[in-house]
Amino acid sequence: MIDPALLVRAYREGIFPMALEDGDLGWFSPDPRGILPIEGFHAPARLMRTLRKAAFDVRIDTAFEDVMRACAKRDEGSWINDEIVESYTALYRLGLAHSVEAWQGNELAGGLYGVHLGGAFFGESMFHHVTDASKVALVTLIDRLARRGFLLLDTQWVTPHLQQFGAIEIPRDEYLRRLKQAIKKDCTFQ
Repeated sequence: MIDPALLVRAYREGIFPMALEDGDLGWFSPDPRGILPIEGFHAPARLMRTLRKAAFDVRIDTAFEDVMRACAKRDEGSWINDEIVESYTALYRLGLAHSVEAWQGNELAGGLYGVHLGGAFFGESMFHHVTDASKVALVTLIDRLARRGFLLLDTQWVTPHLQQFGAIEIPRDEYLRRLKQAIKKDCTFQ
């Protein structure tokens, strides 16, 4: 397991770990860096209709490890191995990692997880078993971050999936400047 203090220090410096194909851990600080502007978030019209239907019961931090393991199963050769799961579950127990979960009845339909330091949230991964479940979790996350005054939502990289919500790339030096400012802010996630 990665020592929680090392993980926190790495995040404060804009660095995060990922499991490599050979099982070792790699540490990354992409340039450019992907972020999802909290104020510039865009939810597609179809997703807004899904939200109005209230097809999902959204919960916070009720199945953290289940969300992580579902994210790991999403694709073969995932960067989320047992060491990563153990390490982030330790952060969760310390109140520094969180999950946003979309449920249908007693079934976990989708969700996401990430790390929270000050006014920054570092989105790690998301998954869905039911169409739009992870997107509903993302909209819930954005709403929560906006209402609580968060300044930064780090996505690490920008994917086509995240672009539909307004994700952008910024140079690493700009990211580190924003990160330093965000971490100083005292925001609560729960």
